[in-house]
Amino acid sequence: MSEDDGVRWLSETEMLAWRSYIVATMRLRQRLHRELADRHDISLADYEVLVCVSLKPENRIRMTELATMLGSTKSRLSHQVGRMEAAGVVRRGRDPEDKRGVVAELTDAGQKLLEQAAPTHVDGVRVHLIDLLTEHEQAAFGEAFSRVLDHLTELEA
Repeated sequence: MSEDDGVRWLSETEMLAWRSYIVATMRLRQRLHRELADRHDISLADYEVLVCVSLKPENRIRMTELATMLGSTKSRLSHQVGRMEAAGVVRRGRDPEDKRGVVAELTDAGQKLLEQAAPTHVDGVRVHLIDLLTEHEQAAFGEAFSRVLDHLTELEA
């Protein structure tokens, strides 16, 4: 790896930022998953589906929109929602506004599970991330990753 090979190699500071982000993100997600699984028998991925569905009117969302919100593929999400449907926490059906579309809808059991698991998740996010940052760092963090997300979204458009 040399300076003249045309690659903009990461400096020590840049490498620290990158590696810390990668490992911390992985470990944070593992920790949040473990807390939800241990206390509520739900995965972090399934919890995130419940949250996204609950944010929409009538607790219903088109599968394509849900995949976008989660950064998932439609195929992977379809399998995940199928497992969640078998567990009785969501149901799929035709979009009442566009019969060609498929929606995921929260069931009463899914709403109850979300209400039980949400405090555990929010506490974990606070303890393992938010409370470790100053208000200024939280704002910078939000701005930086919003910019990354916008960039990646533009590339996919």
